[in-house]
Amino acid sequence: MRFQQLNEQLAYVSKCRLEMARLYARLHSAVDSSRVKLMLEYLQQHEKEVSQKIDDYIEEAPNRLLELWYNDIVFEDFIKRCQDVIPAANMNEDDLLELHLDLDNRLIGLFEKTAESSVPGDVKNALNDLVRVEKIQQQRLVHSSLRMEDI
Repeated sequence: MRFQQLNEQLAYVSKCRLEMARLYARLHSAVDSSRVKLMLEYLQQHEKEVSQKIDDYIEEAPNRLLELWYNDIVFEDFIKRCQDVIPAANMNEDDLLELHLDLDNRLIGLFEKTAESSVPGDVKNALNDLVRVEKIQQQRLVHSSLRMEDI
């Protein structure tokens, strides 16, 4: 997929987050482990919230930022990638965490690529801040997952 304006990219990432939530719902009905089901419920809710926050940002952000044009931002068909994941009943917490981090890192990578293509200023700073926040959330998720194993 090729993006020309920042608002297109943000809208697509919002859809990708919803697709991740749908993936986690599909996995939830297939897995056997109650711990994995618990993690999937959390991840579903988290992805829906992130999608909503992106949608809210699109509504509130100045048009001058959202209408910035980019020449060479190309991204994979992320929605198809999510749809192609085959649920496995024996999925464990590590498998789920690995899947989630892979998907999450792909979306973060898109923002990093866009930030690198941006001229210094408000948009570049905002995208870099978004990447930083996403990485912090990932660290918290990993730590929470490790603490869950101790219970």
